[in-house]
Amino acid sequence: MDYKRQAELDTSGFVLLADYIPSVIQEIRYYSTFNFIGDRIDGYEEPCAVITKEAARALKEVSNEMIVKGYRLKIFDAYRPAKAVRHFVLWGIEDLDLRMKPFFYPDLEKQELFRQGYIAKMSSHSRGSTVDLTLFDMKTGQELDMGSPFDLFSDISHPDSKKVTDEQHHNRMILQKAMTRNGFVPIDCEWWHFTLADEPYPETYFDFNVSSEYWR
Repeated sequence: MDYKRQAELDTSGFVLLADYIPSVIQEIRYYSTFNFIGDRIDGYEEPCAVITKEAARALKEVSNEMIVKGYRLKIFDAYRPAKAVRHFVLWGIEDLDLRMKPFFYPDLEKQELFRQGYIAKMSSHSRGSTVDLTLFDMKTGQELDMGSPFDLFSDISHPDSKKVTDEQHHNRMILQKAMTRNGFVPIDCEWWHFTLADEPYPETYFDFNVSSEYWR
């Protein structure tokens, strides 16, 4: 794959997710410092979810289905610039920076995050049709209890973990079944992570910043 395909800057196939789903809740963790690195991540200029048009349409169907059941979608991350992934990799090389270890990877060494698939040198998020999300219960005013928080790098975060309660597993399956019914594919190590099966840019890794300026 050549550099052009790795650093595509064309935003024409992308949208702001909130324009498609006004009810969506956004807590874009890599814009904040509350993430596994502890700093704002390169390329995150605004706390907004950006995503391909195709993934946005599919998520709108998920949202419609969940609202009927009393839930709203809460987004932690969607499109992720390639420069952000490079930030992750460079952080992984720095052995001394362990500020957020107690919160996000308490039982693993940094190098294991790569070996176990939690961090990769290239991320499906940079192709624009991957999303990290959970469900917000409108009745309780809280996130649905999934048994582990977003970005906890641990086997308890595996969707089929036996370390969670029956209710927590059931909650994970509410999310997973809604996502798969609407064309998304889960992964085996993170209950929150889904990629559109028929993604429009399966070989392109974009590198424009996360910002609303492209759609103003």
